[in-house]
Amino acid sequence: MSAARPRPQQGRCAPGSDDLRRLKFIRQAQAAGFTLGEIKELLDLDASEDRGRVRELANARVAALGTKIAELEQARTALRRLARECGSGTAGPCPILTSFES
Repeated sequence: MSAARPRPQQGRCAPGSDDLRRLKFIRQAQAAGFTLGEIKELLDLDASEDRGRVRELANARVAALGTKIAELEQARTALRRLARECGSGTAGPCPILTSFES
C-alpha cells in the first residue's frame, strides 16, 4: 500500500478581480432568468461588443418573463378563487385539493 501524496498547503488560488467580475455577471444574469447557455453567449458577446445580439437576447428574455408573469397571475387568480370556495364550504372535499387532482 502506498502512502497518500501530500496535499499542497493552499489548494486554491484566490480569484482575481476579473474572476469576481465574471462571477458577479453570471449571478446577475441568472437572477434575470438567462440560461447558462445564454450567459455563455452574453460573455462571448461582451468581448465582441455585438450590441445587436445582446439586445435580441434581452428582448427575448423580456418576452419570456412577460409570459411567465401572465401565467403566474392566472395561477394567483385561480388559487384566490379556490381559497374563497374552500373557505366558504364546511362539508365535502376542499376545491383546492380536488383541482390538483384533475
